[in-house]
Amino acid sequence: MRARQWVVMAGVWTMLGAAQLAHGATPETFDRSEGLNLNRFVRQGDVAAHIVLRSGTDPRVIVAFPAGNSGVGLWFDPVGAPATWTLDGPATPLTQADAKGRPLHGVRFTATLHTPTLAPKQALLSSIRVLRDYQGQGTAPKDVLTSAGTDGNTLAWSRDRLDGAPGYALSLTAVHGALRDGRFVAANDGSITLKITALSGETPLTPVSGHALLNDTARDDRAAREALAFLSYREKYLAGSWRFDTYFGRDTLMSVRLLMPALQPAAVETGLRSVLQRLSPDGQVAHEEGIGEFAILDHLKQDGSRSDAPVYDYKMVDSDYLLGPVTQAWLLDDARGRGRAKAFLASKLGDAHAGDALMRNLRYVAAQTRAFAADPTAANLVSLKPGVPVGDWRDSNDGLGGGRYAYDVNAILIPAALDAASALYRSGLLAPYANAQDKAMLAGLAHAAAVWRDKAPALFTVTVDSAAARQAITTYAKAMDVPATPALKAIGDQPVQFQALSLDASGQPIRVQNSDGGYALLFGKPSPTQLDAEAELLRRPFPAGLMTPVGMLVANPAFASAPEQARFSPGAYHGTVVWSWQQALTAAGLARQLARTDLPAATRKHLQGAQACLWQAIDATRDMSNSELWSWRYADGRYQVAAFGASGKDADESNAAQLWSTVYLAIPEPANLKPAACR
Repeated sequence: MRARQWVVMAGVWTMLGAAQLAHGATPETFDRSEGLNLNRFVRQGDVAAHIVLRSGTDPRVIVAFPAGNSGVGLWFDPVGAPATWTLDGPATPLTQADAKGRPLHGVRFTATLHTPTLAPKQALLSSIRVLRDYQGQGTAPKDVLTSAGTDGNTLAWSRDRLDGAPGYALSLTAVHGALRDGRFVAANDGSITLKITALSGETPLTPVSGHALLNDTARDDRAAREALAFLSYREKYLAGSWRFDTYFGRDTLMSVRLLMPALQPAAVETGLRSVLQRLSPDGQVAHEEGIGEFAILDHLKQDGSRSDAPVYDYKMVDSDYLLGPVTQAWLLDDARGRGRAKAFLASKLGDAHAGDALMRNLRYVAAQTRAFAADPTAANLVSLKPGVPVGDWRDSNDGLGGGRYAYDVNAILIPAALDAASALYRSGLLAPYANAQDKAMLAGLAHAAAVWRDKAPALFTVTVDSAAARQAITTYAKAMDVPATPALKAIGDQPVQFQALSLDASGQPIRVQNSDGGYALLFGKPSPTQLDAEAELLRRPFPAGLMTPVGMLVANPAFASAPEQARFSPGAYHGTVVWSWQQALTAAGLARQLARTDLPAATRKHLQGAQACLWQAIDATRDMSNSELWSWRYADGRYQVAAFGASGKDADESNAAQLWSTVYLAIPEPANLKPAACR
């Protein structure tokens, strides 16, 4: 609703008493600038808040709260010329009573924008998922909309949660410039300064940081430590902020696995327990949780109630096959975890034990993989769920290129999950939680794992002969306006072979090179031939392979059809872009493989070359490493980093703090790396 249409609400600011500073020690606070976004993170006592100020021609203000995955946001009408926000002084954590005397927790800060006028377009006070959807789609549920109240130079919005629980408040006061007819106007110097207060009544989480989170082996990386601390709580880890300020199953499992050497034991078990608590009755891993007001909105649609009982999303496929391998890594492979394994599995999750929940997942894994183990054909692979276009970490609609059978799930994670279940069974840890039928099932999983490991990868193998490969590289490089010569030199007159990103419904490969071989490096024991191929893919320059000077791309569609190439642009969320955690996954996997003692000297040399190339790219983009992802542009004869979301062509924007992008805290750069010729 436009500012000029707003109606003043009587008593909108009948807050009781003065605002009180949040209790606790000195606030944990840090800033991040990324693309058009200026980010400030604040945490103290009951307050945890992420301030996001969006500059450019479409300014906005968002404050996200981990409590209840809630937030407040204000979008403004476009301004005539790009304008840049600045933060004036610190952000103050505070607790303030609402009109009914109930505590709201949040922050107050002052920000300046140099622009003649600033006209509010839409305010939203609700779940971050509501704000996220509005940012992406421009719509919001009518139930959560509220009008502004005006008092002098202040615009203010406040409302209870839909079930009457403590809700949200947002106010903006012009302290330089003025509020006139529902819009802010600049002072004589052309700038507007606003004092902004943002509050949420959702129940605070319990923060964890410092030595309670990380042990002494963690790297001394201040930026990563700050981001990880903001995302870490005794109840759960948050996937990323501002857009994913709550539990995500896959993100939790991969982050715990990669951070495991640097985490305190209780911090590892926080992650595992949060996943086990949210399993479906048949053992599926929850992807994302709907909590707070988003849960209420979901219940209103489903049963007409205003219940805030969490709603869990089980549409993803890959997470089901990650729980076993990550649990094995802690309970069997880590000496600290082995000493705590029996106690952890015996710990209570509501009315059941953690071991009971784990067994539910292992039963589900066994049931889903039985058909292929008996008859290893493409039709018996594990597909995405009916009617759902996503299922693995590439969870945008185009992430798998329209494929139905994901390579990473079928060729890597399922064999790893079956191996893990078999190892856990042999350890005896599952005995108190497994019945006679379970024991018979578990005893057969070693054979099933071997079938999947031996038969599934071949279904995804793509071979492009030399002439066709050279033509594809030349054509695609021209379309992308990048040099072809290094890529052509890298392949010479040899055919190009790689594992397809996915298979379509008829079992035909989506011919897109991809970074998912990193899973095999971390969870599997590939043959020397497989390791040689993976090292070659990593070292080859784009568009013959995945490597660029600004990072390892997660997809390269040079050998795919034109429609498939269009899905994987530098502006696509899972296109020709760099994801920090995928580089970390590959780095950890290469280190794991190089620790083996059974590799030929030539394979070890290939892996060392790939490792040097990868770390060269990681070091070149250190200032981006805690971000979710980034894109690139080719200009002035070189590849250059481009913040994802800064371009109008980008499908979305990157989180400034991403859980699985902090995992370099547990992945040291190898000593004595030699300069690499990344060919």
